[in-house]
Amino acid sequence: MVALWMSLAVLLVVLVVAGAIVLRGRARGRAAGPAEPAPPRTRPPAPPGEAGAPVAEAPPAEAPVAEAPPVEAPVAEAPPVEAPPVEAPVAEEVHPAELRDGMGKTRGLLAGYWRSMRSRSSVDDQSWDDIEEALLRADVGVATTAMLDDLRARVRGGELRGPEAVLAALRDDLRASLETAGGRSLRFDDGTTNVWLFVGVNGVGKTTTIGKVARRQLAEGRSVLLAAGDTFRAAAAEQLETWGERSNVPVVRGAEGGDPSAIVFDAVQRAAARGNDLVLADTAGRLHTKVNLVEELKKIRRVAGREPGNVTEVLLVLDATTGQNGLAQARIFLDAVEVTGVVLTKLDGSAKGGIVVAIQRELGIPVKLVGVGEGPDDLIPFEPGEFVDALFG
Repeated sequence: MVALWMSLAVLLVVLVVAGAIVLRGRARGRAAGPAEPAPPRTRPPAPPGEAGAPVAEAPPAEAPVAEAPPVEAPVAEAPPVEAPPVEAPVAEEVHPAELRDGMGKTRGLLAGYWRSMRSRSSVDDQSWDDIEEALLRADVGVATTAMLDDLRARVRGGELRGPEAVLAALRDDLRASLETAGGRSLRFDDGTTNVWLFVGVNGVGKTTTIGKVARRQLAEGRSVLLAAGDTFRAAAAEQLETWGERSNVPVVRGAEGGDPSAIVFDAVQRAAARGNDLVLADTAGRLHTKVNLVEELKKIRRVAGREPGNVTEVLLVLDATTGQNGLAQARIFLDAVEVTGVVLTKLDGSAKGGIVVAIQRELGIPVKLVGVGEGPDDLIPFEPGEFVDALFG
């Protein structure tokens, strides 16, 4: 019993001491501030499969946030880039030669005859022989006979008196003969793809003539394209390309020995597409295969004239140094194509300038251009008045 009371007394003392400690701790807590709440006590999870194990709750699924479509900044449109314009070839200034200067050899040949004629007091048989010899040596040809017959009749009739009157009448007859051959300006039709075909035997200067004509046409403001249609002669295309490079003019060429009509047709099509208004076409001139040459030229002429091509000139190139032989050549080409005019080259290197008269009287086609030198500007338009004046000094 005593032990019981002693246990209760000890318990009471312990409770009093514990209460005092608690009261002191609260007083300190109020002085120091509110105490942080103790973390909640969690029950350790039960092993899987054990009864009473808490079921782990899945975290709440967050609703997907719809993203707003990105706002595209307006793209500033760049200004259209224009292709650089194709630069037109810059034509060099042309300095034409003088026809009189280029006819020095012919003029020198005839000068002695005219001096001999003027030294006489009357027109005698020797005078007529001198005139005939002068004209024949200058290669006027059979036209000489007709001219002299007319002059003799006028002298007999008293219309002409003295050597000076006869020479003046001869001068007028020559000029009139040259002027009746028709128009001499090169035909060019605006608004079309003009084609100028150049024909003639090898060696007369066709390719060089084309290069010089291209230079003059550029100087006149025309856009030119060259067609290397002479596929027979070795290096003909290369020679034409050299001329094209000098003037910055494009050249259409094909394989050596290829079909020249196909090359000319291709050149015409390209010229139309590029806006070139003039095609200058070279052709072959192999007389030893005359039949083939004639048929080839006929085909080229047909093909060149197909749309959009417009053949406005067929120019026969003759070498003045060949004289009357040039007439035989000319007749071959007249059989093949309709020649519209003659280009007479190397007039400066020959004393046979009278061939101009023979060409126009016997063939009925005008001489349109004459070559009076080796320079690029020495291919000039033919003027009958200047030509005749040059013949008589």
